[in-house]
Amino acid sequence: MAQDTPRPSEAATPPPAPAATAGAPGEGRSQSTVRVAIGALLLGMLLAALDQTIVSTALPTIVSDLGGLEHLSWVVTAYLLASTAATPLWGKLGDQYGRKKLFQTAIVIFLAGSALCGIAQNMPQLIAFRAVQGLGGGGLIVLSMAIVGDIVPPRDRGRYQGLFGAVFGGTSVLGPLLGGLFVDHLSWRWVFYINLPVGVVALAVIAAVLHIPAARRPHRIDYLGTCLIAAVATCLVLMTSLGGTTYPWASWQIIGLGVLGVALLVPFVRVERRAAEPVLPLGLFRLRTFTLCSVIGFVIGFAMFGSMTYLPTFLQVVQGVSPTMSGVHMLPMVAGMLIASTGSGQIVSRTGRYKVFPIAGTAVTVVGLLLLHQLDPATSTTTTSLYFFVFGFGLGLVMQVLVLIVQNSVGYENLGVATSGATFFRSIGASFGVSVFGTIFANKLGPRIAAALTGVPLPPGLGPATLQADPHALQRLPAARRGAVLAAYSQSITDVFLYAVPPALLAFALAWLLREEPLRASVTAPDASEVVSSNPVERSSHDEVARALSLLGSREGRRRIYEKITDRAGLDLRPAASWMLLRIHRDGHAEPPILAERADIPVRVITEAGRELETRGLVAREGPVLLFTEAGKLEAQLLFRAREEMLAELLGDWWTAKDRPHDLQALVHELSAELCGSDAEQPRDGEARGAKSDHRR
Repeated sequence: MAQDTPRPSEAATPPPAPAATAGAPGEGRSQSTVRVAIGALLLGMLLAALDQTIVSTALPTIVSDLGGLEHLSWVVTAYLLASTAATPLWGKLGDQYGRKKLFQTAIVIFLAGSALCGIAQNMPQLIAFRAVQGLGGGGLIVLSMAIVGDIVPPRDRGRYQGLFGAVFGGTSVLGPLLGGLFVDHLSWRWVFYINLPVGVVALAVIAAVLHIPAARRPHRIDYLGTCLIAAVATCLVLMTSLGGTTYPWASWQIIGLGVLGVALLVPFVRVERRAAEPVLPLGLFRLRTFTLCSVIGFVIGFAMFGSMTYLPTFLQVVQGVSPTMSGVHMLPMVAGMLIASTGSGQIVSRTGRYKVFPIAGTAVTVVGLLLLHQLDPATSTTTTSLYFFVFGFGLGLVMQVLVLIVQNSVGYENLGVATSGATFFRSIGASFGVSVFGTIFANKLGPRIAAALTGVPLPPGLGPATLQADPHALQRLPAARRGAVLAAYSQSITDVFLYAVPPALLAFALAWLLREEPLRASVTAPDASEVVSSNPVERSSHDEVARALSLLGSREGRRRIYEKITDRAGLDLRPAASWMLLRIHRDGHAEPPILAERADIPVRVITEAGRELETRGLVAREGPVLLFTEAGKLEAQLLFRAREEMLAELLGDWWTAKDRPHDLQALVHELSAELCGSDAEQPRDGEARGAKSDHRR
């Protein structure tokens, strides 16, 4: 969302002296209350994230029970499409009407969808109820991360949002395992029922402990644009999913869906040009980097979610492993993805070099797809795990870096929407990938099973159509013929990976066209939720910068920050004395013994710092309490300004621009006020004793 910008003269005005902000995030809440509220938000996030992965290992069993193998992909696609389309609406409605009520509504919708999925009696019902789940899931993801900004001060947002990333990383591992366990020991319906008790707990805790400031931001919500882009995606996904299976490719239904999808793009473009707050600003596509990253992200989502849907079917049907063990066999792919995405993001943030990762990532992804195409019923577990790891590693190298590159290429006013846009295209790619992979699989499987059983007498009721609709029916085949049908399944599944190679090669070619520009200091590796999740996590530009500055600020605070602040302020103080001066400025006073205990700093360090401030006339003692003098107040202002300038420098050209947004000034001021003299930036004992000589008296 674009922010209002002040006049240049206003932008140049220095912020006022630090002071507590009324109603600031985190103010007036105990740490225990915040932790309980964060725990409830994490439960909500867990529900939505888990349902993107837990279903995959249960799909073969679901198909055996409900039938409709040709529509298997829609169990995943319906959730992805609904959550993707709903995400921007949830984010802006939460801004406008209050996030607590919207979050509770999202939980209720999600739980209703889960209960309905659990009682579904056929495949069309399950697909429809998964769409209901997706509507709620999109709200859970975007609102839970937005609420963190309401209840946690900027200095702590990086740490808490890291927890949400850990939840996403954990669900990518736990989802397939839990799905397999439920199928093996209970029923596939428990894949959905398990959401109910967890969701009820989250709902109760949110109602009891979550209190969010009443401030709201009015929006002109782009309902029409959201509906049109969802309709375009749905038409095209339906075309690729139903073509060649339910209807011939040349049928009027398939041609009509394709024509309607393309035709709807015309009103979508017109609506987005006129919308006050477009769901997808068309101006972003004038940026070469954004367009390239969107296409590459689309292909990565295509390959990732398409493969994650059909690999469990290969493991369970072709290789005969249990649902639980199929989840275990998927772990190398997830491990490769998380290792590569975390490592590449950190390397880019520290070195500023990023072009090599999309190139290497797409190349390794192509290799991984070709390796997956080589799988057959006799492939060993070790070889299968190695192939899975290579494929996951390739995806991980490119996924996180794409978001970072997009953030680096846009102005501050487009930072939030560009971040969401990059993940939006990966999400749409995921929907298409699952759909296209499903169509290829169904089109290849039927004729191959029929060919394998030509002229073979079969038990009553066990024909090619039955074997295609119910993988478990393979167990009723004579052992002599089972191998031929397993080979048909194996070839049909692995062929989908071969068909994914040309799009991946296109992404590899496009990666070479990316321009490597100097990396802004304030662009950091995105949360894991933007990598493992298929949902575009919508945040405003302000929220995105708050997250980055909180991460960078806390990282700086562990690196002798008070030596740098004191040098910059031109003062002759030891770092520990500078820290205490700012602590007194923030709290109004300091009592050294209590301060040493609360901040976990050696009493000797605090005592020496207090004595130094007293000797210089910067504080006065009233009993055990130290209070400011006028001279101390002036020096504290200099230290505060120095800390603020260091934070501002991280913003690069966003800060130095003539029309610098006012909310950036407010954010830097707020974050500086919270960090100065805080426990997060406390000086260490070695820092106090090892200060430079010109800081000593």
